[in-house]
Amino acid sequence: MPFPIKTCIVCEEEFELKPDKPGFANRCPECSAEEATNSSTDDAVMDVEERRTVIEMNSARRRAIRDLLYRQEG
Repeated sequence: MPFPIKTCIVCEEEFELKPDKPGFANRCPECSAEEATNSSTDDAVMDVEERRTVIEMNSARRRAIRDLLYRQEG
């Protein structure tokens, strides 16, 4: 059974969509590999201060949402 032929949205080349292909179904394996390497390096760059800042912002956001949801009007 032949695999379906798709056209990559990035480089516009045709490729066979095979099972267990990494990445998106509308991108060729070469373009999917580039995307995977770019996104993994961005996550590893955060240092301790940036993580702490993100954690504090998320807790403040959760607190504000909780206060808005459970505010008693009276």
